[in-house]
Amino acid sequence: MKQILFIDRDGVVLEEPPIDFQIDAIDKTNFVKGALTNLSRIAADFDFHKVMVTNQDGLGTNSYPEAQFYPYHDLMIRTLDSVGFQFDEMIIDRTFAADNLPTRKPGTGLLTHLMDNELFDLANSFVIGDRWSDIQLAINLGAKAIYFKSGLHELTPEQALAFTDTIVLETSSWDEVYSFLKLGLRKVHHERNTNETKISIDVNMDGSGKASIDTGLGFFDHMLDQIARHGKIDLTITTQGDLHIDEHHTIEDTGIALGEAFAKALSDKRGMERYGFALPMDEADAKVLIDFGGRNWLVWNADFKREKIGEMPTEMFFHFFKSFSDGAKCNLNIECKGDNEHHKIEVIFKAFAKAIRMAVKRDPISNYLPSTKGVL
Repeated sequence: MKQILFIDRDGVVLEEPPIDFQIDAIDKTNFVKGALTNLSRIAADFDFHKVMVTNQDGLGTNSYPEAQFYPYHDLMIRTLDSVGFQFDEMIIDRTFAADNLPTRKPGTGLLTHLMDNELFDLANSFVIGDRWSDIQLAINLGAKAIYFKSGLHELTPEQALAFTDTIVLETSSWDEVYSFLKLGLRKVHHERNTNETKISIDVNMDGSGKASIDTGLGFFDHMLDQIARHGKIDLTITTQGDLHIDEHHTIEDTGIALGEAFAKALSDKRGMERYGFALPMDEADAKVLIDFGGRNWLVWNADFKREKIGEMPTEMFFHFFKSFSDGAKCNLNIECKGDNEHHKIEVIFKAFAKAIRMAVKRDPISNYLPSTKGVL
């Protein structure tokens, strides 16, 4: 069975003019940055059935004559052909939104020949689009959506929540689209349950920095949020710990579980940088070096004078990073100097996140394993 790549036109392949949303002149015919290079790569590297699906309001009527559409549409087709990319099908709906016809996205009236068809694997197919209607089309087809953020059609918070399970990638970069199709997302769910704690973690190493953290310790939640935000990692952590006793098990076990989740997500290190570092940051002067090389070790050179920051004992900072290093099987070297205790630990977490972001970066064109041993 063949996967299908459904691709919107305006805002995804061609830049959409914000004035009237019509590409009807040569000076309004511009390719989205990176589209040509990466569509060429997609054509060369994959065997997708490639379908353009686009709504063109009133095409063929006085409001949008064909003579104002096809010269520039055909120019797009010829340009794509010159880099080795051809659409297998062009699906163009000409109706207005007010007509509310099933042929118009997100309706599937023009795509029924691809549905319930034993030749195609819709469940593992993708719709690439920049509007809510493209994501809804993916739902209606039983496919997944790549939300291409053109900047013109932002989702409402309600739509973003409703589409959470359908959108597999949010990006404004064709490089990232290609990388996702080539490498997939490093996305895992991990649980760690003991007599002291019950921990659930969802991590997407190729996310955008979204975080939902609930450990029962507000300051700890704030620090874990830094990992997601500055590491561009989507992170959901729920920890139920024996806080009626103290904070130790909650913090330590969360570190272990988070490290274990990273180890799962980074199990295939081909094409990965492996090493990351963040040099002195902010007024607190923190430095973090990390190596996801399969061996755990922690060097910790940071002293704290206060007993607690928020409700978090400062002695537990070391334990968190030691637990993460053990769980992730990584080397960590952390140094920090400064006067403000809050700023010191916050900048450590920020530098830690940036070092992670550097280390987990992948090259979709490379199959290189970053080790002379041949295994990591």
